[in-house]
Amino acid sequence: MTPDDLLTKKDLENFKNELFEILKPLKEAQTLQQQKWLRSKDVRKLLNISAGTLQNMRVAGTISHNKVGKIFFYKAEDIDKMLSGAEKKSPKKKL
Repeated sequence: MTPDDLLTKKDLENFKNELFEILKPLKEAQTLQQQKWLRSKDVRKLLNISAGTLQNMRVAGTISHNKVGKIFFYKAEDIDKMLSGAEKKSPKKKL
């Protein structure tokens, strides 16, 4: 066994930190999808859209929502359906 083959506690700690950084976005997405209701900021993050775009979608009826006080809530399953539908559609080609 050579000295290069040995792992130190610091090496393991660095590996753990790097692994957690890689897994962090996956954990956040999973946590958001497990919630029954999502807030506007969560929906914007999932769909990668701006607040204005989300408002336009609400006004146009593209996305269903409920409003409690001043806060908009969206069903997680509706967002999942929207994401699934968007993945199935093929992009239109412009000529």
